[in-house]
Amino acid sequence: MPIKESLLALSVVVIWGVNFVVIQVALREIPPLLLTFLRFSCVAFPWIFFFKKPQNTSWKLLLAYALSMFVLDFAFLFTGMYVGVSSGIASLTLQTQVFFTAILAVIFLKEKMSLAKIIGAIIAFLGIVFVGLHTGGDVNLIGLLLVECAALSWAIGNLVSKRIGHVDMLGLVVWGSFISLPFLGVLAYCFESHLWHTEMFTHLSFKSIAALAYLAYPVTFFGFGIWSWLLSRYPATTVAPFTLLVPVVGFTSSALLLQEALPLWKLFAAALIVTGLVVNLYADRWFFSRKRV
Repeated sequence: MPIKESLLALSVVVIWGVNFVVIQVALREIPPLLLTFLRFSCVAFPWIFFFKKPQNTSWKLLLAYALSMFVLDFAFLFTGMYVGVSSGIASLTLQTQVFFTAILAVIFLKEKMSLAKIIGAIIAFLGIVFVGLHTGGDVNLIGLLLVECAALSWAIGNLVSKRIGHVDMLGLVVWGSFISLPFLGVLAYCFESHLWHTEMFTHLSFKSIAALAYLAYPVTFFGFGIWSWLLSRYPATTVAPFTLLVPVVGFTSSALLLQEALPLWKLFAAALIVTGLVVNLYADRWFFSRKRV
């Protein structure tokens, strides 16, 4: 990949990595489900009037995409961080969506899971278990389970996206966001309306407003747009490995901007999860290339 495109991919990685710090900042003033609703409201409006519904995509698939990728994924993620998972840990543990995707593909799409992918998944989930053994402080067990539910929801969304096929990604995101709003609105009202008060809406700090704008525009529009453009020009095996850097940026930005501590156990857990991801992505190709030699 040329330097220009590599820099674009790295910019997306940085935006997505810092995203977790921004979520943590916004959650200080806005409850998680309401924050999710507000984020996708900004993504849907006014853009729903400028993007057409993805062609050859049924309403049923759009609904499945919206529920899995937006409603459940981000409701679980934001709530998990709200009840007690730091931004660094969230950026790391959410990457297990890669392995959930592989497992679901085996179950529902009858795809085969190689020995290397199984080993990679085991290594990564050992990292998750290691995180779970260090609950307390900035790791809450319930929050960790909710983030893992977010990873599972993301994996389901990946399978739905595969079923949808090649469409205008920004159009899909805008329409998926629009469809998610009634569900998110009902969830927020049912579970969080007791937290709502007039001052929360009239006295939002600049940080919260900026955080909401960051979640809606750089993270969603720029991130999805550039990522889709890169995937359309280069093989997925060239582009996908850049996501390995997201938890690295997440950990670093959390430490620098939120003074999140980085004890040895966190670094060890991060090493296990990233190693599992690397094995999942590269072990098969490395083995077969060596075999041909």
